[in-house]
Amino acid sequence: MTAFNNRGRFWVVTMAALLTVALTFSLGQWQLRRAAQKEALQASLDQKSQVTPLGNAELAALAAMKPQALATLSDRRVDITGQWQAAQTVYLDNRPMNGRPGFWVMTPLQVSGTGKMVLVQRGWIPRDFADRSRLAPIETSAQEVRLQGRMAPAPAKLYAFKGADAGLIRQNLDIGVFAAETGLPLLPVLVLQTGPASEGLQREWAAPNTGIDKHHGYAAQWFGLSALVLGL
Repeated sequence: MTAFNNRGRFWVVTMAALLTVALTFSLGQWQLRRAAQKEALQASLDQKSQVTPLGNAELAALAAMKPQALATLSDRRVDITGQWQAAQTVYLDNRPMNGRPGFWVMTPLQVSGTGKMVLVQRGWIPRDFADRSRLAPIETSAQEVRLQGRMAPAPAKLYAFKGADAGLIRQNLDIGVFAAETGLPLLPVLVLQTGPASEGLQREWAAPNTGIDKHHGYAAQWFGLSALVLGL
């Protein structure tokens, strides 16, 4: 009877171990597949960085594109000229840079030679801890300007109380809603201005991170656990 019980326990433990090995090995493979997907995304980003930047005419033509097609242009470089619409500048609150609280400065740009405008995330300014409404001064030229940047997703939406998405200082900014509010012919895209700090604005934007190393690390952990269970 004891021998039978021992054999029964042996097979129960063995089956549990084999199921655990199968599960952890499968999870490791899943992480490798995710890494492969991210590698393809990184290759696409690298390719976009080598493509000729979008100019004024190409940018204006985006008005006719469908949202699905516009999404594929994320991180595509732009090199455009235009005139700032300074009166429509807004500040997005709770947008840190390098661990410091502050604002993203958003200003529409009249794209030269077109009847279109594009919303530009121009840069970042620190927040005044004593008075949130006391904004650091920035310079906005009244002349035609040239700027380089890249296409970017709309700003991430943060939790906001009622009324926090209106006025000069806002929590969130939806381009379509902002276009209706201001009456401006805004393109349904956002341009992230790049380059060194200027006009009182900092532009130390985080580079797009696909997280490939993270998935490789997770895969190694799952495969390691699988080998450990098999060994035991």
